[in-house]
Amino acid sequence: MNGLSVRTKLTAWYGGLFLLAGLVLVVINYLLVQSTLPDPTRAALTTIGTADAIYGVQAGTAIGGSPGVAVQLIRGSLDEYRSSTLSTLLVGSAIALVATAALAVLFGWLMAGRALRPLHDITSAARRLEAGKLDRRINLEGPPDELKELADTFDGMLDRLAESFDSQKRFVANASHELRTPLAVQRTLIEVAMADPEVTPELRKLGTHLLHTNERSERMIEGLLVLARSDRGLHARTPVRLDEIAASVVRATAAQASAAGVTVETRLRPRTVAGDPVLLERLLTNLLVNAITYNASGGWAYVEVRGDPALEVRNSGSSVPPEAVPTLFEPFRRLAGAERTGDTRNAGLGLSIVRSVAQAHGGYAEAQPGRRGGLTVTVRLPPA
Repeated sequence: MNGLSVRTKLTAWYGGLFLLAGLVLVVINYLLVQSTLPDPTRAALTTIGTADAIYGVQAGTAIGGSPGVAVQLIRGSLDEYRSSTLSTLLVGSAIALVATAALAVLFGWLMAGRALRPLHDITSAARRLEAGKLDRRINLEGPPDELKELADTFDGMLDRLAESFDSQKRFVANASHELRTPLAVQRTLIEVAMADPEVTPELRKLGTHLLHTNERSERMIEGLLVLARSDRGLHARTPVRLDEIAASVVRATAAQASAAGVTVETRLRPRTVAGDPVLLERLLTNLLVNAITYNASGGWAYVEVRGDPALEVRNSGSSVPPEAVPTLFEPFRRLAGAERTGDTRNAGLGLSIVRSVAQAHGGYAEAQPGRRGGLTVTVRLPPA
């Protein structure tokens, strides 16, 4: 019974216990009836003696034979009557037991489903949960039994989880926001120092390196802000033309693609989704910038907007190991597998933001290695 559901097990227990109780009742009833029915021999002798006493004539003589023959006839009739009664009792009890057992199994199945309904509510609520959508509760009504206690405990756990997630997201957003000002001040000071005509070549080289480092930090902070915003979910949705946003992003990244020697091809069909245009623009920008950055000179990138999936971005480049694809959606992860180190062209948040924005819009993002190298990222979004 290990492979059976709880409802099936409960129904089997209900049916089995009822059948056992019915069998015990049938056996007791059979024994009582058997003991109540008269003994054929004793009843025959009693009947003959009573007849002799009343009529003054021996019963055997009255029926044209000896008393022994009369006893045999009467006992045979009583035996037949006794057997017929017990057989009828057994057959009737068996039929009644089978019918009532079937009804017991049916009602047991229905009652087990009713008793387990709160567990199904808990399971459904757990399946609908996401990191950015912890607002669903069971709110089970009824007497304070074990199932209500379980549902209330689950609701309390969700309250604590939601508070913890909100606190974490607020901290990331606030910390990222507070770090933007000092980084902007640092960049300004470096640029002013480098603008001095008397600056030495060594100092200019150091300033250039600091500007690159500062720029990367700003990109990372901006990415964290977008990630925190998308993780909170969408407070309002508006119809957005995904194909128009894709065309705008392609035009905005044309200079970067030309500098990298990457040809961008598009196939943009009209597609409207419900969501945040700013977040969707960031999603497309991250995908296209990744396709351009992690490419080869003379390579290509392909952007397609259609029905399902809503968006697909492919690019050429070096081969991507299949086992490394899932880690690309984790924050601060790159193809090399190093955390917070390695390629300094990006902050390592591009695909993390893509996945978070897709989930905030009720969709999801997935990737797979290209057949001849590179990566193929598909984003599925529900229609408006």
